[in-house]
Amino acid sequence: MFSKILIANRGEVAVRVIRACKEMGIKTVAIYSDADATALHAEMGDESYCIGGPLVKDSYLNMDAIVTLAKKVGAEAIHPGYGMLSENPEFALLCEENDIVLISPGSEVMRLMGQKEMAREIAVKAGVPVTPGSPILRDINDAESWAEKIGYPVILKARAGGGGKGIRIVREKSELSSSFDQVKKEAGSSFADDAIFMEKFLENVKHVEVQIIADKAGKVIALGDRDCSVQRKNQKLIEECPAPVLSDEMREKMYKAAISLAKECGYVTVGTVEFLVHKDEFYFMEMNTRLQVEHSVTEMVCGIDIVEWQIRTAAGVELPFDQKDISHKRHAIECRICAENSKSFAPSTGKVELLHIPGGVDVRFDSALYQSYEVTPFYDSMLGKLIVCSDTRDGAIRKMKSALSEFVLVGVDNNRDMHMKFMDNVRFVVGNYDTGICQKVL
Repeated sequence: MFSKILIANRGEVAVRVIRACKEMGIKTVAIYSDADATALHAEMGDESYCIGGPLVKDSYLNMDAIVTLAKKVGAEAIHPGYGMLSENPEFALLCEENDIVLISPGSEVMRLMGQKEMAREIAVKAGVPVTPGSPILRDINDAESWAEKIGYPVILKARAGGGGKGIRIVREKSELSSSFDQVKKEAGSSFADDAIFMEKFLENVKHVEVQIIADKAGKVIALGDRDCSVQRKNQKLIEECPAPVLSDEMREKMYKAAISLAKECGYVTVGTVEFLVHKDEFYFMEMNTRLQVEHSVTEMVCGIDIVEWQIRTAAGVELPFDQKDISHKRHAIECRICAENSKSFAPSTGKVELLHIPGGVDVRFDSALYQSYEVTPFYDSMLGKLIVCSDTRDGAIRKMKSALSEFVLVGVDNNRDMHMKFMDNVRFVVGNYDTGICQKVL
């Protein structure tokens, strides 16, 4: 097992990883930017070092500086968290070249699964259903030709990156040229890779993902599924585990598909396979080769510390549990609390003047917030994740309503009230909702 790990991230996820390491008896090294000098993760690390200026490119994305620091302080491994460098195969390769373990599936798997058109090819080899799609598009003429073959509506996607960027839905030919240019431009600026491809766009779908974990001996286990269909501009807002209105038969097929895909690409540690569910069928969308924000709801249901076992499997520890040991009898819901206005969705900054965190049985708030903390404009707007768990879905919804009503944050606009709307929405309460629900609720 590792004796010292550097956490190449910030905020809530850095705090989450530090906590897991402390419980495992592993020393931690935190890095922070000038803007994060008073951040909670910087205070919690056994060692903390300023890595650069407030912009992510000068600090949390400075690969050479991070690896140099890891070697200097004697960290055997780096945990990338999510976002930042967590799915960057170049960073993974740099770590490998410097004999540092990046807690990830490795540079080659990250490269293959990070390029969505390659991931589609691997999914096909693994027998996983995919939507009709194109290879990388050469130019607008190529795009027009493929759109005619696939049939409108189509969706243009950047092959790299994530977070809802580099995606456009095209419903008719007149929209294709401008959308093509927009997606290429956004992909190039966001991911330094302007390659894009096309898929058939499915209306009224559910976004369901399967959490997997794999060890170096080849054992792959599905820890559970999550419904992530509550999205605004392709950004997830609410996640729940397990996905409601998913038949046992489809769930079993989805787990088998996710496990087959992981084995096909030689996956190790924690990952997520994302699917689109359309009527009685499901289709592979992408694989996230990292820890995800919403891992917490799966932990609450299956009772396994996913971050701990991500670290253990990266260190070569074999999984001591089997698929039959994983429980799906409870239900968990997560609401992402973000620094934004609930009505206009305008981003918010400011000083936390008052903070009250809900409590009670099976109520959890993963965050790096504290009283007097200054929310700056430099980073992601997510302030924390409010997670609840109950024996039933109805019980989880009631518990979440109670927790939201108790949550108090003064000084920074946040989206608590928006989440309350969802907990009272009939479609959400019934569970038979899809990715279009935000258009009806907000």
